[in-house]
Amino acid sequence: MASSPDSMEYMSLGVLVLQTTSLVLTMRFSRTLQGEGPRYLASTAVVSAELLKILICLLLVFYDHSFSFRVLNLVLKEEILNKPMETLKLAIPSGIYTLQNNLLYVALSNLDAATYQVTYQLKILTTALFSVSMLGKRLGLYQWLSLLILMTGIALVQWPTESLGGSSPTPLSAGTQLVGVIAVLIACFSSGFAGVYFEKILKETKQSVWVRNIQLGLFGLVFGLMGVFVYDGERVRESGLFQGYNPLTWSVVALQALGGLVIAAVIKYADNILKGFATSLSIILSTLISYFWLEDFDPTSVFFLGAVLVIAATFLYGYEAETCHQPQQSLDWRPATSHSRV
Repeated sequence: MASSPDSMEYMSLGVLVLQTTSLVLTMRFSRTLQGEGPRYLASTAVVSAELLKILICLLLVFYDHSFSFRVLNLVLKEEILNKPMETLKLAIPSGIYTLQNNLLYVALSNLDAATYQVTYQLKILTTALFSVSMLGKRLGLYQWLSLLILMTGIALVQWPTESLGGSSPTPLSAGTQLVGVIAVLIACFSSGFAGVYFEKILKETKQSVWVRNIQLGLFGLVFGLMGVFVYDGERVRESGLFQGYNPLTWSVVALQALGGLVIAAVIKYADNILKGFATSLSIILSTLISYFWLEDFDPTSVFFLGAVLVIAATFLYGYEAETCHQPQQSLDWRPATSHSRV
């Protein structure tokens, strides 16, 4: 019996909330967990996620062509090898995505999950601005208003507050928080530009989105491996590429790789308003778990006011987009982090 559209809509959103929240919390926990031996290298985790994404996309292309190896080989040869200029266009967003994914590890090593989740919504602003400048999109009055509310909310979330003397197992100094905030801000700008650039490429060609992701992944592997050996080459030579890996690390890699598939389902079945619900629920869950379980977050009234404004701005922006029949898909073509792309 086929599932109704409504049930698929809410199921995809439920999975999106689960994936987004789980990725942020497991990444944060994995970067702050004190264990024996060296901690895993974020640069190698990014490479592992890229490799897994390529394998998943290959399976999806294989599935789309009735599990025929001959057709799969023809498609890959025709779309990737025989169109070198089309493939090279993906080098720019791929390099930016690789930088962004590394920055998100830096951010969650220096910020609690709740602050990260709220601040990262600034990607709505950067994506909107790049959409206007690069794609010629026109934003409505409520969308511009929502962007103003968004900036106000994020400013409040980052408003400096004195510690209330809570006993956090991993206290964050002002210096480490600043590093985390800068990493998130750069990630937001890179996310906005790369997402819109990728959307522009997708609209100009009729290639399968999965083939496009394979192209992105191949460049991502190259850029990622360059990053590994430039920044972590000595540590890799000493302790190996997968030093510090454990089941939690592999969970982070899998969640990051699978994020794009979840976003694909949301694009297909849900609208912007429901995606706003998913974002809001993810922020609320991250805040609660960060406070009660990770114990690395001490919420203040200023933070809650900022978070409410960010959630309200997300709804307002999505509502305007939906009523104008102009969904902002550029947010969805980006890797997610949710740091995943489709």
